[in-house]
Amino acid sequence: MGHTVGVTIPKPRFRLPIVGDILSIDAAKPTQRELKMASELGPIFERKILSHRLVVVSGADLVAELNDETRFAKFLALPHRKLRALGGDGLFTAFNSEPNWGAAHRVLMPGFSRDAMQRHHHVMQGVANELTSHWRTRSDQSIDVTADLNKLTLENMARAGFGYSFDSFRRDDDAFVSAIVRVLGHVNRTSNDLPFMRLFDRKARVRNERDIEYVHGVVDDVIRKRMLDTETRHDDLLDLMLHTPDPETGELLDKVNIRHQVLTFLVAGNETTAGTLAFALYFLATHPHVAARVRQEADNASDVVSYADVSKLRYTRSVVDETLRLWPSAPGYFRKARQDTSLADGKYPMKAGEWAFVLTLGLHRDPIWGPDSHVFDPDRFSSARSKSRPAQAYKPFGTGMRGCIGRQFALHESVLTLAHLVRSFDFDLEDGYELDIQESLTLKPQNMRMRVRQRSITPSAGDARCAL
Repeated sequence: MGHTVGVTIPKPRFRLPIVGDILSIDAAKPTQRELKMASELGPIFERKILSHRLVVVSGADLVAELNDETRFAKFLALPHRKLRALGGDGLFTAFNSEPNWGAAHRVLMPGFSRDAMQRHHHVMQGVANELTSHWRTRSDQSIDVTADLNKLTLENMARAGFGYSFDSFRRDDDAFVSAIVRVLGHVNRTSNDLPFMRLFDRKARVRNERDIEYVHGVVDDVIRKRMLDTETRHDDLLDLMLHTPDPETGELLDKVNIRHQVLTFLVAGNETTAGTLAFALYFLATHPHVAARVRQEADNASDVVSYADVSKLRYTRSVVDETLRLWPSAPGYFRKARQDTSLADGKYPMKAGEWAFVLTLGLHRDPIWGPDSHVFDPDRFSSARSKSRPAQAYKPFGTGMRGCIGRQFALHESVLTLAHLVRSFDFDLEDGYELDIQESLTLKPQNMRMRVRQRSITPSAGDARCAL
C-alpha cells in the first residue's frame, strides 16, 4: 500500500529515555488508564515500552482497518505469552504459526453448533438452579456475587465441556480452582515487570510453577479417565477432541494439546462470562426500570426456560449486549502489521511487525454510539438501531478467525442465567458501593457485594433508559 506523508501520532507527556512510557502505565488498571489517555489524546496514540512501539487505537474507522486480516494479524502480547505456561498452544494462547490452532478450531467448531448448544442448555439450566437454591439459603444476606458467578460459569464449562463437576456450590474452596486463580494473579502481577525484576521473585515463580504442574496433572487425569471409559457416550467437547479427526489432516489432536484446550475453556470461558454477569447484575440493581423489563420478559417465558425461550428473551439479550459494550470482559486485543502499511489513508504509517492495541473500552464509547455513549441503554441493541451501526463498532469477543469460538455459549449462558435470577430475586447493592473495576486478564466488579432478596412483588416496567 502506498503512503502519503505521515502525521505524528499523539503520545503521552513525560516520556523517559530507555524505559519510555512505562512509568505512566497503571499496573493495577492498565486499560482503564488507556481509556483516560484516549479521552485526552484522541482515537489513536502511541505508547513506547522500552524499545517497543505500541499504537493504541479506539476510533471505529481505525479499528475497522486493524481488523482487516489481509493487513493485520492477531498478536500474542506479554500477558498472553505468560499464560502459555498454563495453556500452551490452546485456542487463546496459540501463535498464528502453530498448526494445532487450526486443527483444534476445526475439530471444536461442531461443539458450538445448534445441536450442541441444545445439549449445553440443559447443563446450564441445572447449574442456574443450583445457584438459585444456593442464594435462597442466603436470602437478605450480603453475598459476594462475583465469586458465586465464577462458580456458576466454571461449573457450566466443566460439565458441558468435559463431563466434570467441581461441586462448587457445596464447597467453599477447591485446590484446582485456587491454583488457577493464583496462576492468573501471577500473570497479572508480572506482565509489566522490567526484566531485572525477575531476580527478586524466585519464591513466587517456584509457587507458580508448582501450581501449573498441579493443574496440568488434574486435567491429564480427567482426560485419562475419559479415555478409559469406552462404553459411555458423552457428546461433549472432550469427546470431540478425543475421537474426531481434523477434517483437513485426518489426524487426532495430541493429548498435550487437548490438555491445553481444556484449560483454555476453563480459564477463558469462566473468567469472561462471570464478569459479564456480575456487571449485568450491577446494572440491574442500579437501573430498576431495566430490571423490571427483564423480569417481565422472564415471567412471560415458560415455567422452565427452554432452549427456544432463550432466543425470545430479546430485551434480556440487549441488556447483556449493552453490558458488554460498556464493560467488555476482554477490554482489548492486540494486532500486528503483516507488512508495511498505514492507517487513515497513509496518515499513520506502520511498519511490518509493529503492534497495535485495539482498546475495546474506547471503541465502545466512540462517537458512533452517540453523545450519550457513557449511558447504560439496552435499547441501543434494538433491531433497528443495531442495523444502523457498522459491525466493526462492537467487538466484545475480538475479531476474525481468532475471535472467541465460544461466543454463542457465553451469550446463551448469560441470558439464561439472568432469566433464572431475576425470576427469583431482587438485587440491592451494599450501601455506599460505587463501581470499582478489577483488571486481571479480564474486567470484573471489585468488592461488589449484594443483598439478594427472594422476590415477592413484580415491579412495573417503565422507562428503561437510565444514566450510569
